[in-house]
Amino acid sequence: MHFKTASIDSIMLYFGDTISEKLLDQVQDAYHKLRELNEIIEMTPSYNSLWIHYDLNQHNQQSIKKLILSKLSQNTSTLSSKANKTIEIPTQYNGIDLERVAQHNQLSIKEVINLHTQQSYRVYAIGFMVGFAYLAKLNPRIATPRHATPRSKVPKGAVAIADHQTAIYPQDSAGGWNIIGETNFEDFTSFKVGDYVQFVET
Repeated sequence: MHFKTASIDSIMLYFGDTISEKLLDQVQDAYHKLRELNEIIEMTPSYNSLWIHYDLNQHNQQSIKKLILSKLSQNTSTLSSKANKTIEIPTQYNGIDLERVAQHNQLSIKEVINLHTQQSYRVYAIGFMVGFAYLAKLNPRIATPRHATPRSKVPKGAVAIADHQTAIYPQDSAGGWNIIGETNFEDFTSFKVGDYVQFVET
């Protein structure tokens, strides 16, 4: 665990440098503990880090680091895992890149669909656009690189994969992910880091 300066009144707290559920749970635990501190104005959790915006009128970087470490050293359970909900995403697997993904991984289309729906995914980060949840980890058997040239328009509701992650486009957007299906799911603002997402074939 280490700190890095982000701006005059914000810091990054890193828990590691990989994508793993263990690190995400540590991020979640820290997020819930630090929310109790009035000196912290805002936080954004991500894959293995926590962005922390603090009150510059009360602390400098050294004193806020000391306060954070003191708070995190307390052996209190935040029960953050119980707050993580599971969101089911009804999906039609009819995407224009479904065959590309199958061919890249030497699988049938049905195998790609089965592998995509067999597991639930964690929300590791929200970014790129409002409601765009980065979901991991994808089964390595269907991992497929992004397109070298992004499309000028990916439609809202597109279910896509890129490398070892999957996602849903919350609105029309340019993008280079592989489109494998579509969903009529609408409540993209309900995604929170740490939540679980389950794709269900329809």
